[in-house]
Amino acid sequence: MSVCYEKSVPQPVDEYVRVPPDALHRFVKSVFVGLGLSESDAEMASQVIVTADMMGIESHGVQRLKRYYYTPLRKGIVSPRAELTIVKRGDAYAVLDAGNGLGLVVAVKAMEMAIDMASRSGVSMVFVRNSSHFGIAGYYALMAVNRGFIGIALTNTRPLVAYTNTVGRNIGTNAMAIGFPTPKPPPILIDMATSVVPRGRIEVYARLGKRVPLGWGIDERGEVVDDPQTILRNGALLPLGGIGEVLGGHKGSCLAIAIDLLAGLLSGSAWGPYVGSPTGDKPPRVGHLFIAIDVGAIIDRDLYMERIEEFKNYIKSLKKHPKADRVWLPGEKAWLTMETRKRIGIPIHTSTLQELREISIELGIVNEFSELMNVAKPAKEVMC
Repeated sequence: MSVCYEKSVPQPVDEYVRVPPDALHRFVKSVFVGLGLSESDAEMASQVIVTADMMGIESHGVQRLKRYYYTPLRKGIVSPRAELTIVKRGDAYAVLDAGNGLGLVVAVKAMEMAIDMASRSGVSMVFVRNSSHFGIAGYYALMAVNRGFIGIALTNTRPLVAYTNTVGRNIGTNAMAIGFPTPKPPPILIDMATSVVPRGRIEVYARLGKRVPLGWGIDERGEVVDDPQTILRNGALLPLGGIGEVLGGHKGSCLAIAIDLLAGLLSGSAWGPYVGSPTGDKPPRVGHLFIAIDVGAIIDRDLYMERIEEFKNYIKSLKKHPKADRVWLPGEKAWLTMETRKRIGIPIHTSTLQELREISIELGIVNEFSELMNVAKPAKEVMC
């Protein structure tokens, strides 16, 4: 299938360069190795970050490398070689302690365990305590999808969102992803925060000096604002549905609470105000939950594939709104963007490149950064 689509086209384009995914992966991996991760763990971590950028999820890509991963590892808040230990285990469940390890690595290993158990029991759940930020939840759901399983990933975060009818940051963006295998790509992938947008989207707008749409966040008094810096400094994000209850903001708040209770409280990890910042002075103690479902254990696999293809066709055949470009399946835009960026490269903002350069100097991997820049091209020359 020939595609040429980008979920988020760089604007202004002259502030971006494009780099091949494999080159970016090599550089990010060298950063994690330089921070003390093993080769295999650095491989896992870099795959998660680069996949986010490939899928057009810039909010969780390399623009977060310095603040969310490099800094906590450098400060010793997150351990580069933490032991992932089994606290409890049954035939279809496990509770793991991440030992303040890097969430990008911990989550891969936890989902691998969930898939392995589900291959024997049909359904499995793996709870993780004392972890850290794990990037895009969809990566782990897709791990299960790639094995023909349904995958679910949940995580809590530090307080960033104003609970309905309150002001200030008091609940997390608490993300969830659910992936469903399909006979042919793209798979169905639901990957979302329980806030209107993740904090990373606000960070991207701030980096570009742009105003955010009204309804994404509020200031410290509870007023809806469009200045990303105000939201990031003293404000709060809004839950799905927005401010108040008229458009369902209470439902977004309820989803956030459910994920916090499952991934944080039930796992034995931190919850709500006790979840730390990735750049704080204490381990963040983030909690995760991974679920894998072997489709063939629940329904005949061929029948499932027939039914889900029928479901996809139904959604795609719905009457399109006259102002919409097309009817999209969950995850379809990200998949098309990934296929496109495999060919034309990943756009990176110049301010992010400056951070990567600073990291390379501090870690003594300037040659690796030079190799990345040697294959970079002006984004305007390779626009899709």
